[in-house]
Amino acid sequence: MTFDLLEWLNLAIRWFHLTAGIAWIGSSFYFVWLDNHLVPPKQGDASGEVWSVHGGGFYHKQKYQVAPAHMPEDLHWFKWEAYTTWITGFLMLVLVYYVGAESLLIDPAKARMTTSDAIMLGLGSLLAGWGFYDTACRSPLGRDNRVLGLVWFAFLLFAAWFLNWVFNARGAYLHVGAIMGTAMVGNVFFVIIPNQRKVVAALMAGREPDPALGKAAKQRSLHNNYMTLPVLFIMISHHYPMTYGAARPWLVLALVGLTGVAVRHVFNLRHRGAPTGRATLVAGAMVLVMVTYVSAEKLTLPAEAKAAEADAAPANYASVQPLFARHCIACHAEHPANAAFTAPPLGVELDSYEHVRIYAPRVKKVAVDSEIMPLGNTTGMTRAERDTIGRWIAAGAPQ
Repeated sequence: MTFDLLEWLNLAIRWFHLTAGIAWIGSSFYFVWLDNHLVPPKQGDASGEVWSVHGGGFYHKQKYQVAPAHMPEDLHWFKWEAYTTWITGFLMLVLVYYVGAESLLIDPAKARMTTSDAIMLGLGSLLAGWGFYDTACRSPLGRDNRVLGLVWFAFLLFAAWFLNWVFNARGAYLHVGAIMGTAMVGNVFFVIIPNQRKVVAALMAGREPDPALGKAAKQRSLHNNYMTLPVLFIMISHHYPMTYGAARPWLVLALVGLTGVAVRHVFNLRHRGAPTGRATLVAGAMVLVMVTYVSAEKLTLPAEAKAAEADAAPANYASVQPLFARHCIACHAEHPANAAFTAPPLGVELDSYEHVRIYAPRVKKVAVDSEIMPLGNTTGMTRAERDTIGRWIAAGAPQ
């Protein structure tokens, strides 16, 4: 029996990250719902109130636009949900993509770089993202959320294109998600919580709080609300190579991100009791555009590839076994030769006909169609070799 510390650490941090993210997103969505359901109070000096029922009890919640006349003794701050999500997410980024940079981040076919170069570029992208976003919010652009949103989207689109140009697509996706997650937690750490502390301090000192503090915090909270669904997609994107394995993965990411924003807007309108028809049509159209584009890419093959496929002889396992041995078995064996893995990734073994036949559909998806395996194509797998495996699988994976 062996104790694999790295694998257990990976599991623990990933689980903690997921749990913290649920807590942060849950509280964020709840407070947006709460704000959108407030009605003028029948009595008292609150700016809004709402009654709700849950878990067998009734709740009466009130909101004060600036602050109540007298501060309560016990005031709960919603901050550690955000901080813990970012900390654990950053640890996952280091543990998976920086420790395993040669396999999971660097793509020699795109850019020749050392592990330290890749790590510095990844960390620099997080800092550059927060710097750009925060500066834009504090500039005149911040006066109009729609204009600011377009500028921020353009920056993220450029970041997705550039990172995909230098990293493998999966690593690029995760870094775009990390840029957005850093902006979201930066909003909490540098704006929302400090502004709330200033309001509390002013009240404790008997001064009138500056309304601009609450306005700025509200704006950043709104931005976080719209960035949530795109970030959630990126968190699960590595399970769906049809997205980051596309010919233009940065464009797919942009379409998915816009779809997430559109869907979130539908829910925000619905919570406020506003008409959702037009927003729902836009969200539905985004879904159709996204699915159509990804599907169309798979149907559009170069003419020379189609001709080669038509002229090629039927494949059998004897013709593809050397390809699996050359490009796959170093990782996907019971005892991987690749030092980056102590067990076959995702439990997929490709070292025998029986194993290959079981996982043939997955091999077609990640190695033939999307070309994301081998990771970073460190073994130099050619398009002709991928086509050979594809023909063999299409023929029913005969032995």
